[in-house]
Formats: sequence, C-alpha cells, structure tokens
Amino acid sequence: MQLVIDTATAACSVALIEGDRVLACEKEIVGRGHAEKLLPMVAALPDQGRADSILVDCGPGSFTGIRVGIAAALALGLGWDIPVSGYGSLDIVAASAFRRHSDVSQLTVAFIGGHGELFIQSFSCDRPSLHLTTTAELQSLRPEAAAALVQDSLVVGSAAANLIKVRGWGESEEAWPFADEARFLEKTATTLPATPIYGRLPDAKIPS
Repeated sequence: MQLVIDTATAACSVALIEGDRVLACEKEIVGRGHAEKLLPMVAALPDQGRADSILVDCGPGSFTGIRVGIAAALALGLGWDIPVSGYGSLDIVAASAFRRHSDVSQLTVAFIGGHGELFIQSFSCDRPSLHLTTTAELQSLRPEAAAALVQDSLVVGSAAANLIKVRGWGESEEAWPFADEARFLEKTATTLPATPIYGRLPDAKIPS
C-alpha cells in the first residue's frame, strides 16, 4: 500500500493506493494554503495514511506547493521509516488524459508557470500497452512561444485553454494532477528522487 501526496499545483490531494486500486482519496482545488490543508487530509485517510511507502509529486508547478508536498513526504517517511520516491506532475496528467481519450495517441500538457510563462511538455502513447514516451523536453515559455512550438491538437492542463486561445486552433481540457491518478503511472515514472523539479531557472541570481 502506498500513500500518494500531490501539492505541486493549485490542487491538493492525497490517496492510498494498492496496485491499480484506490483505497481512499481526499482532493480539493485550493489555489494556495497547501500547508494548512495537507496534513489534515492525510489524517483523514484510513489509519491516518500509514502505508508501506510514499510517492510525492515533485513538480513542476508552484514553488511553494512543491516544497510543501516533498517536505511532508520526507517527514512522514522518516517518522514511519518507509521509502519515499517521486513522480512528475506533467507525467501524471498525461497518463490520466490518455485513458480519458482512447482515440488520442499524442498530446501536450500545459501548466501555469511563473512570471506569465507556461510549463509545456508533449507525450505520445502506445496502445494498447499505454506506454508513455516524452516527445519533447519540459520547457517554460511565454504563451506565444509555446503556441508556436506545440503541434498536438489536444492540450490538457491548467493552462490548456490559454495556450489554445493564443494558438487559435486545437482542443483544450482543463486538468490537474491528483494523487489517486498515480495508479496510472508506469513503475519507471514513480522512482524519481524526492527532490523538486522547478522547470525553470530561479529568479534570484548570486552575484559573480
């Protein structure tokens, strides 16, 4: 049994999963305030979320949200003496979207980033195995630059509608990473170190 924590975006969610089964889940779109919401959500799970391992969303997304989730996961892992690993926020949204759209083999995930930029990454899906492959590297770009780069007709994520509006064509679907959807991830996508994936360079620079 695995405890999954996802606070990387405006969504805040936790889940207990076992294989492809969801045993319990708490989820909410909170915008901000993940630190106040997260631990009560974990406590509301059966046995207060106690599991054999912990899986946490490492980003990209909100700088604060990412840090809150990882800090909580590492603290619980230390207290319970269980392993902690991570996954990417765009990967989980892509994996879930491919299951909702059985006729789609390629799509782009677009998240709201910092300073008016969008996080984007494109994926392909082999059917019926549902094996995901990234077809473009994760980038943080202004909407105009992202729109010129993305070729897929389906865009999903928190910034999907924005990207489609700028580009002028395609289909958008709002989507957020939720902890219970971690059951859709391949094993290789759930073994990242529990460290932040910020997706862009820091704004502050150390003087040379």
